Amino acid sequence: MKNNEINILAISGSLRSTSANTNILRAIAAMVPQNIAVNIWEGLDSLPHFNPELEEVFLPVVNFRQKLKEADAVIFSTPEYAFGVPGVLKNALDWVVSSGELNGKPVAAIGASPLYSGGEKALASLFLTLTALGTDMGNGSALSIGDIKNKMTAEGEISDHQTLQALMQLLEDLIKRVSV
Repeated sequence: MKNNEINILAISGSLRSTSANTNILRAIAAMVPQNIAVNIWEGLDSLPHFNPELEEVFLPVVNFRQKLKEADAVIFSTPEYAFGVPGVLKNALDWVVSSGELNGKPVAAIGASPLYSGGEKALASLFLTLTALGTDMGNGSALSIGDIKNKMTAEGEISDHQTLQALMQLLEDLIKRVSV
């Protein structure tokens, strides 16, 4: 931590410019205290297909790993595609399997979906990968948000009070694990 500021990297599993998951990360960034910086990483689409023989060749991979290394914690927010994590997010995580940037790092994961299930299958899949990567996940590390379209305004702001409270609890859990 630099100057007692906590640096949280936020990664959306969606490439859509109007993504509810990206808007959730924006909402989290707006609710953090002054000593916390939430940086939403928008380079998911710049990563090439994972190939372990070419790990150090691609500048986007090197930059992604550096962002992870510099972060005190990471928040993921992902939609559910075909009952799983979107391929672009899984691809990004595959790039850090052998390099260890997420090992021991506090993480939180959100699954948001227009379905009432809230992307639970994608969230479960993401947690399997995050476990394999050795991340620090607490009891309050996961949040599933169902029916997300009815919990946001047309402008992409979260309008549901319970969802905002749940996001704040998730954030507080993550900050506690960074501060320990």
